[in-house]
Amino acid sequence: MNPTRRTVLGGALAVAAASAVTVPAAGTPTRLSNLAHLDYLRTSVSPPPAAGHSTYGSAPLGVLWTYADRQADGSYQRIGGGTYDPATNTYGQGAYNADDIARAAIVYLRHWTLFHQASSLQAARDLLRALTFLQSPNGNVVLWMQPDGALNPSAEPVELPDPSDSGPSYWLARTVWALGEGYSVFRRTDQAFAGFLRERLELAIAALERQVLTRYGQYNVVDGRKLPAWLIVNGADATSEAVLGLSAYVEAGGSPRARQALAHFAEGIAELQAGSTREWPFRAILPWGESISDWHAWGAQMPSALAAAAAALGDPGLLTGAIGDTAGFTPLLLTAGGADNGWLPVPIDRTQIAYGVDARLQALLAIDLPGQKHLAAFVAAWYFGANRAGQPMYDAATGRTYDGISGDGVINRNSGAESTIHGQLSMLALDAHPDIARLSGETAYEGLQVVEAESAAGGAIVTPPSAWTGESQWSNGSYLSLDGTATWTLPASTHPRLVLPVVNLVDTPDPARTTWTSAGLTLGTLTHSCGPQGISAAPGALQPLTLAKPLPANATTLSARSTGKAQVDAVLLLPTISSLRIGSATLLVSVDTRPRVVDAGKRAYSYDSSGRLVARGTPLVVPGGFTVVLG
Repeated sequence: MNPTRRTVLGGALAVAAASAVTVPAAGTPTRLSNLAHLDYLRTSVSPPPAAGHSTYGSAPLGVLWTYADRQADGSYQRIGGGTYDPATNTYGQGAYNADDIARAAIVYLRHWTLFHQASSLQAARDLLRALTFLQSPNGNVVLWMQPDGALNPSAEPVELPDPSDSGPSYWLARTVWALGEGYSVFRRTDQAFAGFLRERLELAIAALERQVLTRYGQYNVVDGRKLPAWLIVNGADATSEAVLGLSAYVEAGGSPRARQALAHFAEGIAELQAGSTREWPFRAILPWGESISDWHAWGAQMPSALAAAAAALGDPGLLTGAIGDTAGFTPLLLTAGGADNGWLPVPIDRTQIAYGVDARLQALLAIDLPGQKHLAAFVAAWYFGANRAGQPMYDAATGRTYDGISGDGVINRNSGAESTIHGQLSMLALDAHPDIARLSGETAYEGLQVVEAESAAGGAIVTPPSAWTGESQWSNGSYLSLDGTATWTLPASTHPRLVLPVVNLVDTPDPARTTWTSAGLTLGTLTHSCGPQGISAAPGALQPLTLAKPLPANATTLSARSTGKAQVDAVLLLPTISSLRIGSATLLVSVDTRPRVVDAGKRAYSYDSSGRLVARGTPLVVPGGFTVVLG
């Protein structure tokens, strides 16, 4: 979120809690952002003429190499995407792409806004000129450009839509994002260029009106649920990035049509919030309008977008979803191990990448509440070593952000455009909020655990041809077919735990039922049914369903008895109070039904399910809320 943008919430409570946030220690560099590596990825091209493609002025265009691979000597080699043909100096995809050019332009725009460095404004201008060259007369955008600037509308491997400017796309959404923020900045510095950006943004909005918003008010059925049909590529993720640009444009005096598009898109995003404080996905805003079983981190700017739209439209009601996502889902994501790439619905893709971390951080800072600011410190710590690898992912001396950490803690030390961009967006956000703590130290998690269904005694293991169902993914690539009784041995815990069996729900008049017990205690009964498939890519829906009673503390067995043939993918175990410790700071998250006082120190700040401060000093954890303990 642009650090200069106003927010709807704030005031005395936020100011009062600001003292709870530890500022960087004396001697710590005051500026985290460093554009050196992003500058290294930049270059310029004078593309050959392309019918229908033009830009502002005739100077070379600013572009950005897609990848930077680390060499044995520690240097980095810039490369493009896809197979390289040295004879023609071309890549199967291309050297530069609209997604990265758009987001890099946003980095330089925000850098200029924060530091007023003239070179950043010029870099943003050059990149925006390249982005508009990629835009076609129909308002859509070509994704790839070869090293000489030649456009490559049909890449190998094939990406949809094909050609890439034949319909709505992620890169069209990101073009709207960059043009909106670009207009907001340049209208104060170069009105002629701002006018050009406005024309191109209006062209993009017209494409969205024609290709997407004609479905406003219509709904798709997905496994019995009605989901909005007017999202860009059916995604709240892609739509959220367009909303960030539309919000900036509307706040800068954008057109009535832009305001209407913003309102409609924000409404659609808000309708994808799901779950509750005790039910998956724990108030997260789902990113994909074709699945009720898929949460992924890529492009998932939904809470930030709703906060920006709430400010631009003067509609605080839009904050409900953003607050739920940031105060509900994000804390549980943190205690489960951090900003994983995919809960599908089991946390399967445990890779962690800067775009997912940055999206969580931006959203927390967009909500002007003290609880979210406290959480931001725990998210940001990923860059500084509080992660599975136990090593920094960002190097302030070079401006590099590494390309990710695998689920088993191995760092990919390449540093391509996407990771560099989102790392810099995070550093700029932290530079704009110097009161956010820089946490460091040993990291320990006690949160959501996965027990594979196939580990049970009883039932039959089934391995489908593909783990991917078309809308979700079987954990461990298989599931347990159960028509009788199965028993699992569980890891011990001193906390009671919610039990969420992940089961395949089917649309049938005669569904299977499972009754779950532990040491003679009945925890609950599940009916394995869902509504009509609709546009979902697969019949049925993998869903974690919360049993009525928690598993008692120290219980180590769980049994299920099935009536009818049930498909069980996994069992999720969620402590009623989960935790993340980074050095001397601890985050506690409650899914309990009553307040608890815990033995966790006296410098505690307790927040409710919205992130509002409810207690200070006593380490109280309230239902659906979280507590930060310092020292």
